[in-house]
Amino acid sequence: MHHFADLVSNHAADDRTCDYMLMSLIRQFETKLLDLFSQGLLSGTTHTCIGQEANAIALMAAIDKDIDTVWSNHRCHGHFLAYCGEVHRLFAEIVGRASGVCGGRGGSQHLAWRNFFSSGIQGGLVPLAVGTALADRDKGAITNVFLGDGTMGEGYVYEGLNLASLWDCPVLFVVEDNGIAQTTPRDRGVAGRIAERARPFDIESASVRSTDLAVLKPAAQEAARYVRERGRPFWLHIETVRLRAHSKSDDTRSEAELEALRELDCLDLLRAGMNGETDLLDTEVAAYLDACFDAAMKDPEPCA
Repeated sequence: MHHFADLVSNHAADDRTCDYMLMSLIRQFETKLLDLFSQGLLSGTTHTCIGQEANAIALMAAIDKDIDTVWSNHRCHGHFLAYCGEVHRLFAEIVGRASGVCGGRGGSQHLAWRNFFSSGIQGGLVPLAVGTALADRDKGAITNVFLGDGTMGEGYVYEGLNLASLWDCPVLFVVEDNGIAQTTPRDRGVAGRIAERARPFDIESASVRSTDLAVLKPAAQEAARYVRERGRPFWLHIETVRLRAHSKSDDTRSEAELEALRELDCLDLLRAGMNGETDLLDTEVAAYLDACFDAAMKDPEPCA
């Protein structure tokens, strides 16, 4: 399969179109996954980031992918596709094929590709990210770790913040706060203000309440620039939206609440700024996804 970047280069003449194609790719990829799960075609479970795609695109545009490291979580597909665009390999991984990112053995949540790693163990990502940042500090590299609001109750987070500050680790903590941890609303599971969590550790922080890529990109660039130039940790809190269930069908929110959240759909916001060519781009992306999935399904399964 040719790479997604080749498809983009055939259609995109500007950054906005590139961003739109990538966001459409992530959205359609995960929508397809939910459909495949209902058909029993996935190996294991899956969690989507539908509604949060702009965060991934903004952060990946702000880092140096040649040297920086990314630690992601259970909602890792968007982060991964924005990092490398390896669609065929990700499909192959999730349907358990030898050509997958991890040979078909990691599944949806556990990916390792170049300097990108993901795990479903939420708070456990933080010490790994701090250690990576410390190890790669002399290379001029930074480490980015994605957390969720549901992770704020994990002790590892605060142990990591403490050491990151004490040891001057260049790590960017990105909290994607979608307001609900599985089925528990944030105000019933997290005390205090997430935006202020890192300040007692003498870590600079910023908070952004937006799903607009035009707002998120400069915020991510400023945060990454601070970490790289100062050699210090930074806490970037993003208030975002989750438009689908935690996993597949476990969504306890009312239709009225979901309808209000859909008004903040990052893909619609980006589409509104385009010149009417998005239907064609969506169609091109869908055809590419279908070709990647068909190729993955024809790949051999791993050896026992």
